[in-house]
Amino acid sequence: MGKVEENKQLKLDALFASAYDLFLSQGIVKTSIHDIVQKAGVAKGTFYLYFKDKYDIRDKLIAETAGKLFLSAHEELQKADIPGFEDKMIFIVDYVISKLENNKPILRFISKNLSWGMFRQAVAKSEDDTGMSIMDHFQELIRNDPSLHIHAPETMLFLIAELTSAACYSTILENEPVSFKELKPDLYNAIRAIIRTHTLSVPEQAA
Repeated sequence: MGKVEENKQLKLDALFASAYDLFLSQGIVKTSIHDIVQKAGVAKGTFYLYFKDKYDIRDKLIAETAGKLFLSAHEELQKADIPGFEDKMIFIVDYVISKLENNKPILRFISKNLSWGMFRQAVAKSEDDTGMSIMDHFQELIRNDPSLHIHAPETMLFLIAELTSAACYSTILENEPVSFKELKPDLYNAIRAIIRTHTLSVPEQAA
């Protein structure tokens, strides 16, 4: 990377870091582009080289934050001896929820603003040019179990993401309708039911 490209990357990283800190500390509505560039130490024109508005940088931050959480969960899964696709999916969901439960500002930031479009962007994104995306890892989990056939995998992920996001936001942040500890068994049973609805065994495919 040349000096010019390195400077561009440093400015972009500074904008991301600035926006992230401000969005978490004071919220998106109360954060202006002026606040972001001032904290980042760059000119306002530099911001518009990379983003259309503050909602554009928000969307990219949400996708990046969600992507890193899921990739970190998958790395931990590789260290654990978890048999079966269903249990592996529950492990990933539980890991992500535990991280969010311990960092409520990030939970509030992601859950309140995460749309399926942004989630899909996150699962399709690689950490770098050579890395695997979340969707790549997800497909790898399926390939590792030759007895599985997942019907409509993207729909399955959508349902799990929507259910988990809504449940986490209401129970962890608002303690409604019950505490998250009380809800967790029912949530995981519901996720298992979604997985089973979209899972066919080899004999079932042949029938």
